[in-house]
Amino acid sequence: MEPSLAGAAEGGGRFLAGEHQHVRYNPLRDDWVLVSAHRVKRPWQGQLEKPPPEDVPRWDPKNPLCPGATRANGEVNPKYEGTFVFPNDFPALQPDAPEPDDSDHPLFRAAPARGVCKVMCFHPWSDLTLPLMSLPEIRAVIDAWAELTTELGASYPWVQIFENKGAMMGCSNPHPHCQVWASSFLPNEAHLEDRTQRQHLSQHGVPMLLEYAEQEACRKERLVVENADWLVVVPYWATWPYQTLLLPRRHVCRLQDLSESEKDSLASIMQRLLIKYDNLFEVSFPYSMGWHGAPTGPYLEEDCRHWQLHAHYYPPLLRSATIRKFMVGYEMLAQAQRDLTPEQAAERLRNLPEVHYKKRAEEV
Repeated sequence: MEPSLAGAAEGGGRFLAGEHQHVRYNPLRDDWVLVSAHRVKRPWQGQLEKPPPEDVPRWDPKNPLCPGATRANGEVNPKYEGTFVFPNDFPALQPDAPEPDDSDHPLFRAAPARGVCKVMCFHPWSDLTLPLMSLPEIRAVIDAWAELTTELGASYPWVQIFENKGAMMGCSNPHPHCQVWASSFLPNEAHLEDRTQRQHLSQHGVPMLLEYAEQEACRKERLVVENADWLVVVPYWATWPYQTLLLPRRHVCRLQDLSESEKDSLASIMQRLLIKYDNLFEVSFPYSMGWHGAPTGPYLEEDCRHWQLHAHYYPPLLRSATIRKFMVGYEMLAQAQRDLTPEQAAERLRNLPEVHYKKRAEEV
């Protein structure tokens, strides 16, 4: 239901998105976000985060993600030279979990949850991150993502690829890596996006995010980077300060549907975006990111035209490398709220250089 606009005319004056609070609708999640751009001017006396370490060793025999290192289960990693995928030693999902007992009341329901969890190292060096990797190395990561989605998606309905980067996002190991969880069920976010995208196609005759990408490509005001096949925007409904959405220009349902040239251009635009992220506060920028595409498993035989492949990037930093956005209080109990407009965030990211600050320092 649309929020009430009662009293909208009170106070007079012309509405300015960068000055006046307002709410914006997120059609992908069917909810609203409160935009309060004036709040970013308030003085900060809250928690200061520690910046990420700059002295990460390239190889550490005690680091369980390094080539040749011993992991918690006693297995020794091969001396890999590219990407490396292995089963998570502490999986949240297992393929043979028993089913819960039947509930004796509708308020106490449970359902089976099975799956597999894998870890994927991007590179053998611990002191590298994706924006500092070469384009062929990033392309190898994309190829591995597509292969895992195909392999696990043959039997599981949902394959979630996600990267938590930085201790601020709960990542306990600086080695460049992501996780891949395949589940026997559609998780909440997938189920929600399935419903909203299906509804949009039914009502408007075009996939929601395909139409959205076309609109943003024309409007430009929230555009961060673009190339022939992809664009990155700070979405109109963004919740996190420098949140971005990575979208293909053509209709693509799943990662494994990308052409070879689209994978090359994906590597390029990912590198450009992540360099800008690092350059914003000249720090290895923390974030959680993940891919969303059409469900797999039994859904491979169903009509999933309403889906459009996309990647979400959710970075927590707000004002500097040490000041983050907290989702507490009003956000937890009422609705999401942000402290600068998506247009302001996009402009700041867009205007940043595309040469990494560490490489600029090396050239001086």
